[in-house]
Amino acid sequence: MVDFVGAGCGAADLITLRGKRLLEEADVIIYAGSLVNPQLLDYAKKDCKIYNSALMHLDEVINVMTEAESRGLHTVRLHTGDPSVYGAVREQMDRLDRLGISYSVTPGVSSFCGAAAALKAEYTLPAVSQTVILTRMAGRTPVPERESIESLAAHHATMVIFLSASMTEELSQRLTEGGYSAGTPAAIVYKATWEDEKVVRCTVGTLAEAARANGISKTALITVGDFLGSDYELSKLYDKNFGTEFRKAEAH
Repeated sequence: MVDFVGAGCGAADLITLRGKRLLEEADVIIYAGSLVNPQLLDYAKKDCKIYNSALMHLDEVINVMTEAESRGLHTVRLHTGDPSVYGAVREQMDRLDRLGISYSVTPGVSSFCGAAAALKAEYTLPAVSQTVILTRMAGRTPVPERESIESLAAHHATMVIFLSASMTEELSQRLTEGGYSAGTPAAIVYKATWEDEKVVRCTVGTLAEAARANGISKTALITVGDFLGSDYELSKLYDKNFGTEFRKAEAH
């Protein structure tokens, strides 16, 4: 059996209870060494065989899983954040399907959730934004043309931009070309929830300057939108004049 496990957004105690249990039970762990907090490996039993996938290509990862399966061993494939977001997990699951190897997926806390916690922010403020766009700049992995930063920025929704901290100058330009003003609030969150977490608040126009000044070029999320501002409307959820199936509205 292979278990794909989301490691969470950084801090070792932010893995799910199920994820921790699976790590404790695993005979083999293949972890994303470039991004996963190594403290999570402290949950492994002493005789667990541990592999760092940052040093491996896809065939090598699958070969380790196949070998473990042939010996009746339990493998945990430990991905950063939640495996469904930029986890390159589909290609592994498809290979296991072809090999007839059973697997399961345990979700994790994505880094975009960790970034909101670090910012003490709510992405979906009434009258500001009710949509969160998770995206990235094109790098080695291309981005479909219809999903360009410019076209997504045109919505003026909350944007959380992954894997782009080394391209902040181009990102800033594309965001403004898409319709954000240079003064739109932005923030760079470096290693959210890790011990060396850093939050840098800036604007769309000063993204590159802020990144350079703080020496940030990787392992960071960039958040953009007026959710970082101070203007919003109170929700109806707790409005005393708004009734729900659980609470009657107060009389005017």
